[in-house]
Amino acid sequence: MENLIAVKLRALTRLQLIDSNLDKIHRLRGSLPEEVRDLEDDLEGLETRKDRIQGEIDKLNQDIAGRKANIDDYKGKIKKYTEQKNNVKNAREFDTLEKELEYSDLEIQTSEKKIRQYLEQIAMKKSSMQETDNHIAEKKHELDDKKRELKNIIDETRAEEDKLHLASAEAGTKIEERLLKGYSKIRDNMRNGLAVVSIDRDACGGCFSIVPPQTLIELKQKIRLIHCENCGRLLVDESFFEEVREELNGLQLKTV
Repeated sequence: MENLIAVKLRALTRLQLIDSNLDKIHRLRGSLPEEVRDLEDDLEGLETRKDRIQGEIDKLNQDIAGRKANIDDYKGKIKKYTEQKNNVKNAREFDTLEKELEYSDLEIQTSEKKIRQYLEQIAMKKSSMQETDNHIAEKKHELDDKKRELKNIIDETRAEEDKLHLASAEAGTKIEERLLKGYSKIRDNMRNGLAVVSIDRDACGGCFSIVPPQTLIELKQKIRLIHCENCGRLLVDESFFEEVREELNGLQLKTV
């Protein structure tokens, strides 16, 4: 009858092989998920910029409307003061009306100048808006291409990925919580996701550090959990990987 340590080692090896195949599927997607997220962020930023420009244009149009109302108001005053000039009784009243007329004419000229400036600003902002629209169209086209490419990869691997996720969850239930947490911690710290490795030419299959001869003997005996002294990965005899690969292949689960 197999000892308890061997059972634990086999369970961890099974989980590692399943998770490694999930990692392989995720690697097929490459940087596409990140590229899609970046493009979505870029689009959001461009849409925000477009809204801001439109808000600035709306404000300028409001200012133009205000200036036009101001011009109409002072034109009305000019008409009134001109009529009053015909009925003045003394030079003082005449001078006062002349000053009011000059002031009104100056206000009209100032408003007309401001309107021209506002129209120039609107033209520049509309040009900027057009550039932003062009960037949005380009980004949307690029995003659609990336999403389509990613979807194709996901569709091609979905069935296998779903199967592996279920197998990973099931394999995890057969490992005690302490070991499972340790496995996850090591895996998270390794760029290649390998927490459980076999010996390759008397060296750790993860970091390739030479394993002491006594440790190699103990690995064959399968009587205790042994971690690489250099990288901390769990070391197991290659026979575990061979057995588990055959087992998973029998379940029609691909293994790396």
